[in-house]
Amino acid sequence: MRTFHKLLTLVLVAIFTLSAAGCGSQPTATPLAPAAPAAAQPVTIHILTMDQAGLKPAEIDQIARDFEAKNPDIKVVMEYVGYDYVHDKIVTGMAANPPAYDAAMIDVIWPDEFIKAGYLLDVTNRVTSDMQGIFPAAWNGVTRHGKIYGMPWLMDVKYFMYNEDILAQAGFNAPPATWEELVEQAKVIKQKGLVEYPVIWSWNQKEGVVCDYTALLFGNGGAFLDASGKPVFNNEKGVQTLSWMKQTIDDGLTNPSSISSDEMAVETNFLAGKSAFAVNWLFQYSDSLDPTKSQVVGKVAFAPMPVFKAAADAGVKGASVDGSSSFAIMATTPYPDQTWKFLTYLASNEVQMKYSAAMLPIWTADFEGDSLAKLLAAAPSNPVTVPAFKAQFPYAFERPTVPYYNEASTALQLAIQEALTGVKTPQEALDVAAAKWVELAK
Repeated sequence: MRTFHKLLTLVLVAIFTLSAAGCGSQPTATPLAPAAPAAAQPVTIHILTMDQAGLKPAEIDQIARDFEAKNPDIKVVMEYVGYDYVHDKIVTGMAANPPAYDAAMIDVIWPDEFIKAGYLLDVTNRVTSDMQGIFPAAWNGVTRHGKIYGMPWLMDVKYFMYNEDILAQAGFNAPPATWEELVEQAKVIKQKGLVEYPVIWSWNQKEGVVCDYTALLFGNGGAFLDASGKPVFNNEKGVQTLSWMKQTIDDGLTNPSSISSDEMAVETNFLAGKSAFAVNWLFQYSDSLDPTKSQVVGKVAFAPMPVFKAAADAGVKGASVDGSSSFAIMATTPYPDQTWKFLTYLASNEVQMKYSAAMLPIWTADFEGDSLAKLLAAAPSNPVTVPAFKAQFPYAFERPTVPYYNEASTALQLAIQEALTGVKTPQEALDVAAAKWVELAK
């Protein structure tokens, strides 16, 4: 028993000694010398966007660093993927809590689906009066049923560009005004051996082919849906449009690689001087002026997107596709305030003017009065791109804004691919796609 008490006493003394030593190693907080609070750590927000069209990753990275310098309490981590992967990245990212991304680039075709799924934060009350200076059309892509679900960022449209030097060598003093004229000019260009394939398109089985089909379909007086929401792109006008696309391949006028090409491949071909005509986004023109990327510096020009002759005779003045995009905040982000602060900076007039060579501003005032002069002087390409934008954007048509668009587009992409490769006739392929749209709408 005594041995036990001695052992217990020794243990208690040891514990007391160690505890006292441990306590003595810590600074003592007193009213005169309070413990220093831990330094606040910056909040980190994650932003997902595409690595093509609009600003390049290096440019957005610089914007993020400039923002961090002004807001040291916020750190911005950007992630870039190809356009065709953004949609699915958002969907999978929203499965986590908190979500993988605090905000993401949203194409004009996605809001209905994402709002229905509860992915997007309603930012209506965050929009301030000074933001009314943004083009009303830019808000259309993120406004549904009177509520706003994002910040406009990029107003873009697909443009028709041509190589002035090749046209001159072929004996033409003006670009084609109709698609029939394009075929005539392309035949002469090919016969003279100026290029093997006069036209290049982004007709791979991705969203880009739907964009091109949109411009051609509306330029033929067609439409995707009727007033009741029923698909009509498989009617006579839709079939004529797809048949024309295939015929240009069969005739050796459209480069057969178009079936596997995206917009970046189109740019590479066109800037190498291997084609006379190309339909692409604005970035292609600014890159055409860069001698490190282009062999056709000073030879590229814009023209209004051609339309089919019958449509022109019926009063169709122009047709392209709206490729605008916005940034939306994910509904379950823990940092909505910090994320909105970054998005407003990204869309600010200051930032948009600075990078207007790659994407034109979304602010109406920049296209008027003294501000217009500043915009034209902001980049070497702007004296050309600004008039081209003002001429083409009024004729930019939207792809259908329906909740099932992503699946509908996939069906249409497959139909176009099957028709272009001869697996099915244009009528057969479009009928299958239209039936799928009807099923999706149920």
